[in-house]
Amino acid sequence: MQCHSRRDFLRSSATVLTAAAFGGTAGSCRTLGEGPGGEPRWRYAICNEIMQDWAWPRQCSYAAEIGYQGLEVAPFTLANHADELSSDQRAELRETAREAGVPVIGLHWLLVAPEGLHVTTPDETLRRRSWDYMVDLAELCADLGGEIMIFGSPGQRSSQGTSTEEAVAHLTDGLARVAPAIAEHDVKLLLEPLSSAQTDVINTVEDAVRVVEAVNHPAVSAMFDFHNTADERLPLAELVRRYANHIDHIQIQEMDGTYLGTGDAEEAFVPALRAFRDIGYDGWISLEVFDFEAGPEVIASESIKTLLRMEDAVTSS
Repeated sequence: MQCHSRRDFLRSSATVLTAAAFGGTAGSCRTLGEGPGGEPRWRYAICNEIMQDWAWPRQCSYAAEIGYQGLEVAPFTLANHADELSSDQRAELRETAREAGVPVIGLHWLLVAPEGLHVTTPDETLRRRSWDYMVDLAELCADLGGEIMIFGSPGQRSSQGTSTEEAVAHLTDGLARVAPAIAEHDVKLLLEPLSSAQTDVINTVEDAVRVVEAVNHPAVSAMFDFHNTADERLPLAELVRRYANHIDHIQIQEMDGTYLGTGDAEEAFVPALRAFRDIGYDGWISLEVFDFEAGPEVIASESIKTLLRMEDAVTSS
């Protein structure tokens, strides 16, 4: 069989491996964007801090070459403060990514920089300044061509001199206040559940959905990160089906935060991915890892091959 692109080669290699693992037979190269029955393929993005030591054009060209279709960007890799990026610089970043074939899909690690931001502190002035910066990031996101912002930032949302309940109340109030301004930029803010090892504020999808429903604004929703499911009480597939209407993005990696293929994600995550298929999920799946030791090339290439094998396991069932 003849494959005509690097991505075709990766997909055909993944198909062979998956067929062997599941007792099937490997087929021919499939059209990019379609499954074996013609159903839409998921779109894969890569979080750019994996490549943060590279110049922006190299990040974009390599991500596209290896088979990703979008970039999820950590703002601190571009500048310490959003205001440091001029309109011309934002346009250049956007066009470089778009022309490479990996448009910016959104932002994450929102409040790592500038230093000192905190959205649940008892200090009302600091809270307001921090939430106002979230609106600045929404403008940056839109200028880069993105549509989503993943709100993790554990250190900037954990309770600080208050109870967890009061911190969640501050979080809810802040989201409600800035939601209209974020919406003006055609951006959606997605609240990310994080494990209790990282923060005491929003540890499960249920926690996130409760806040999203309290805010009740179309610019605020939730997302699903496989790495951050340690506190979940339901099987992941059941969790996906129960909260399908509130999951607008997926981040993926091995449970220990390493790149895909180093652990058991290839088998363990397939039931949840089948659930995403069953609910008709058509958003992005972004690779986000926390251990960069292997280097960008290994992390990116091994992970995309693993993703494609996982996808084939889902679509063949």
